[in-house]
Amino acid sequence: MQAAARRMRKTTAVIALGIATLFAAVDFAEARRAGSGGFGSRGARTFSAPAPTNTAPGTAAPMQRTMTPQPAQGQQAVPGGARQPQAAQPSRGLFGGMGGALLGGLLMGGLIGMLFGGGLGGFAGFLGLLLQVALIGFLVVLAMRFFGARREQPAAAAAGGAHPNFGGHAGDTTRTPFSFGGMGSTGMGSGTATPFQAPVMETPLDLEEADFDRFEQMLADVQDAYGREDYAALRRLATPEAMSFLAEELGELASAGKRNAVSDVKLLQGDLSEAWSEGDDDYATVAMRFSALDAILDRNSGRVLSGSLEEPQESTELWTFRRQKGGDWVLAAIQGTE
Repeated sequence: MQAAARRMRKTTAVIALGIATLFAAVDFAEARRAGSGGFGSRGARTFSAPAPTNTAPGTAAPMQRTMTPQPAQGQQAVPGGARQPQAAQPSRGLFGGMGGALLGGLLMGGLIGMLFGGGLGGFAGFLGLLLQVALIGFLVVLAMRFFGARREQPAAAAAGGAHPNFGGHAGDTTRTPFSFGGMGSTGMGSGTATPFQAPVMETPLDLEEADFDRFEQMLADVQDAYGREDYAALRRLATPEAMSFLAEELGELASAGKRNAVSDVKLLQGDLSEAWSEGDDDYATVAMRFSALDAILDRNSGRVLSGSLEEPQESTELWTFRRQKGGDWVLAAIQGTE
């Protein structure tokens, strides 16, 4: 009997360890995928997908590292900078959410305690555990219903006083074809007010040939400064927010004993995704396909760990530039393509 109990405890320990390992692997995989997302800000369109172009016809990576606040609860971003209410989430049931987690934790803790403690021989102890869980669950349900009713009363009052058509909508369908290093695309601009946040007035922005020349030059300048770890140059070329994320990446590489060597950057094709103005700020999101000698090197020996210093690699990214009225363009965001 004791041998059987020991085998059961060992089996349970192995299963618990396997489950913990599985969750750790999933978290690591998610973290690695999150690292490939976009960073920076696109003004009111930060959480909206840039318009597709001939250079980047697919979907842009979402903005996963940004200092721009998320849209108000109950709203979601849509292309063009507009916001629309989200559909009501279905109820998670009696034991959903925090209550389910609490009850599940108590039950699992009790069972594991009996397995590693006195075994499953104490049937009366097991019944006592079930009664405790049932009692705590009853108290949790009462508390959730009480506080839920208190939240619903002010929410209902606020909903009754809100006008469903508060604010306005303005869309621009003007096509602005142009190209630099490749084919042209469409410029878009719109502004929308919602009942839950102050309206952000957006107006279409016309760009000139000099603007596109500047974008192409900045592609090479930013990559060069990044490869040389030139923080002073990056501060001149990027917004403080974008600079902070670039510096964070360089710091992580340095901490791991690595560095990113980038050289011979050449624009192969580029076109405009969106260009608009918000108050005193102008924004332009540009899709660019470029080649570069790009490699991760060992910081001490210079050995190539990944990439190549001999064979150019092609990449397609969406860069968003921002300028204040009368100022120069600076890098505000970078998004990969999926």
